[in-house]
Amino acid sequence: MFRFENLEIWQMAIEYAKDVYIVVNSLPKNEQFGIGDQLRRAAVSISNNIAEGSGGTDKDFSNYLDIAVKSTLETVSCLHLAQGLGYIDKSQLDELYNQAEILIKRIRAFKNTLKQKSSVSY
Repeated sequence: MFRFENLEIWQMAIEYAKDVYIVVNSLPKNEQFGIGDQLRRAAVSISNNIAEGSGGTDKDFSNYLDIAVKSTLETVSCLHLAQGLGYIDKSQLDELYNQAEILIKRIRAFKNTLKQKSSVSY
């Protein structure tokens, strides 16, 4: 098993991407390759950056976690646009928004744990 597979933040990011994919599948056909593609790529980027970062040093991992947070924010921005265009309703936006908030908080908490671990001298 790879290091990232045991991480709660990676597991949450995978579930979040699945939920985003469900929403994207409900978009109008003409938006599947527009906002839908952007939503899919941003959502998948979250777990991918956690996985990729886990293979390096804690400092590198921290940088990848920052990118994962930014990808989460990008996803939320796209969801706002989709809701503004009438493609998703407010309850779908709210649910994914709340999941994103929790995910970002957990990623940042994990990043702080890495930072504390790295600052311990032996």
